[in-house]
Amino acid sequence: MAVGVLRAMWDEPRVVAPPGITWWDRALVAGLVPVAVLEALLGPDVAWPVWTIGWALACVVTLLWRPHRPLAMLVAGYTAQTVAGVVPALAGETYNVLNVTAVVLLLAYSLGRWASGRGVVAGTAFLLIVHLLREPLYDASGASIGVGVGALLLPVTVGATIRFWARSQLREREEIRNRERERLARDLHDTVAHHVSGILLQARAARIKAASDPDGAVDAIRGVEEAAERSMADMRSLVAVLREGEDDAERAPTYGVSDIAGLADTVGTPRVLVTVPPDLDAVPATVGSALFRAAQEAVTNARRHAVDATLVDVELTREAGTMTLRVHDDGRPARGRAPRRGTHYGLAGMRERFALLGGQVSAGPDPAGGWTVRATAPMTTSAAGRREVRS
Repeated sequence: MAVGVLRAMWDEPRVVAPPGITWWDRALVAGLVPVAVLEALLGPDVAWPVWTIGWALACVVTLLWRPHRPLAMLVAGYTAQTVAGVVPALAGETYNVLNVTAVVLLLAYSLGRWASGRGVVAGTAFLLIVHLLREPLYDASGASIGVGVGALLLPVTVGATIRFWARSQLREREEIRNRERERLARDLHDTVAHHVSGILLQARAARIKAASDPDGAVDAIRGVEEAAERSMADMRSLVAVLREGEDDAERAPTYGVSDIAGLADTVGTPRVLVTVPPDLDAVPATVGSALFRAAQEAVTNARRHAVDATLVDVELTREAGTMTLRVHDDGRPARGRAPRRGTHYGLAGMRERFALLGGQVSAGPDPAGGWTVRATAPMTTSAAGRREVRS
């Protein structure tokens, strides 16, 4: 078991950091440079101020590249701190390093957060070896050396912990995204199949009526054209959605925007009132399916998690080429626990689905009371699923 864990750690790849230098690292370096100068000039125990300032600045500057070169920056920063204190001590001066060089702990964190498994092992070994070699030069006690070892290993461990947590979050989001892509692809498949069936029937009717009823044939051909246009619009809306291995047994019924009205319930508790605009035929099938699933999920969550809710109001509106769904309930938050616990995965899937369509979803307490879920999607959708997520 231990050998397997060590081998897995050794083979761990590097984490790709966001490009460029982050603003907080720039701000930290900009703030620490004058602090290092003032500390060296005003400190009572600094024997060689210029020497100390130079090495301290070399240590601080490594923060700028720590996510991209974690091992190299750790070696450079810890070496600069060590040289700054060891050389004067060997010359008979009192050992002293500037407090700003404590940024080596941040470099140790970056090692665990961003470096490869081999880099983490090599960097940790470097820290421990240099620490154990230099401390006896200052007549450090065994307890002090042990505390130093713990202080160096702690940020490495924290960095590695955050690294694996971020990876688990990335995998969870990717799983949700893939599941929503599968559902969207299923809906697209069923919708296009419906359109193609209509095209086939209209084409047969046109062929039959061509000789005896030219006007009827023209109407049938016009129906073929309209069905083909709707089918092309639906396919273009999700051209980037991929579906992997799905058989007929896994296909679920396809629901559209017109099915939202079926969620109304004036008998149960809470009551569900639905308001939808007329003429929903122009809504793309993929958008309609997403709106229905969002409404269904929001109503289900309200019934399960809203406390003392009496009414769930579902309202669908269309304005400026955008469909907006608003689901509001008058329930109150539960005392002693976070509101609407258990809705995380449903809302996450809903957000991924609408993001793929170029829309967005928001959910939370309403200022007027209760809970509101709002989802918007453009009438002309575009697959927006090709997003690179960095951990």
